[in-house]
Amino acid sequence: MKRREFITLLGGAAAAWPRTARAQQPAMPVIGFIGVSQANSGWRAFAQGLGEAGYVEGKNVVIEYRWAEGRYERFPQLAADLVDRRVTVIATPGNAEAALAAKAATTTIPIVFGIADDPVRRGLVASLARPGSNITGINFLTGELAAKRLALLHELVLGATRVVALLNPADGPRAEAIEKDIEGAARAVGLQIRILNASTSREIDAALAILAGERTDALFVSPDSFFNSRRVQIVNLAARYLVPASFAVRDYVEVGGLMSYGTDVTHMYRQVGFYAGRVLKGAKPADLPVEQSTKFELVLNLQTARMLGIEVPASLLARADEVIE
Repeated sequence: MKRREFITLLGGAAAAWPRTARAQQPAMPVIGFIGVSQANSGWRAFAQGLGEAGYVEGKNVVIEYRWAEGRYERFPQLAADLVDRRVTVIATPGNAEAALAAKAATTTIPIVFGIADDPVRRGLVASLARPGSNITGINFLTGELAAKRLALLHELVLGATRVVALLNPADGPRAEAIEKDIEGAARAVGLQIRILNASTSREIDAALAILAGERTDALFVSPDSFFNSRRVQIVNLAARYLVPASFAVRDYVEVGGLMSYGTDVTHMYRQVGFYAGRVLKGAKPADLPVEQSTKFELVLNLQTARMLGIEVPASLLARADEVIE
């Protein structure tokens, strides 16, 4: 073999080495993320939690996002699509119906949820300590805080007696449980409560139009992923009708809502991301206990209070975790 031919052959082999090495590298794991709406910014916190577990999107993990856009009936289809995609883990932070759809779609792919419902009562896990099967996650409280939220609203809006509560019937059993909690809590503090239902943007407009025609002292918006995705619409309607409103999460207050009290939902998304990372590292969902989020926060918007002519009591300001000026 001539020297030039040998060098050419050697150079061609060397050029092929990186290509061969790349072909031998394992494919990145894929997380299937099912959310109610991209308008919910929780996916950023999810990615942050995933990073805390050592995974960065595009670097050593791929995230396939699937959005229901407020249509809960789409969850089974989205879950089935991810199963067909053969993702490594399915994450369903923020909605029990999404978690149930994922569980119905697969018994082998690990699932990490984040829900406000009791996961045992909803049939997702056998127990909090030992979930069993292929599913675990984070349980955060929102609906159970109805009494506390109404008491805070009553303290903020002095003399309030008539309250309208907005619920999403698409939430199924959870909506029914929240309605019972609200009605019981209202009776305990002497409030008259009226329940309004809405499951679409148009229904929100129609339901809250009643605020213009009837005397309403305050609005109580139930915790719901779809409502959160429509938070700007709901906050703007409350402002249009000059009705003080209470919400379950701070997202509403950050866009002009008056007050929120509830679990730090951003923290929940981060926890779900971290748990998903643990599963990617080899942890089995059956062995990971369901964690219960116990971080609560009271957030007030003083600018909105001034617009509504409400003087926030000093005692309430002192208890607030954050006051938006």
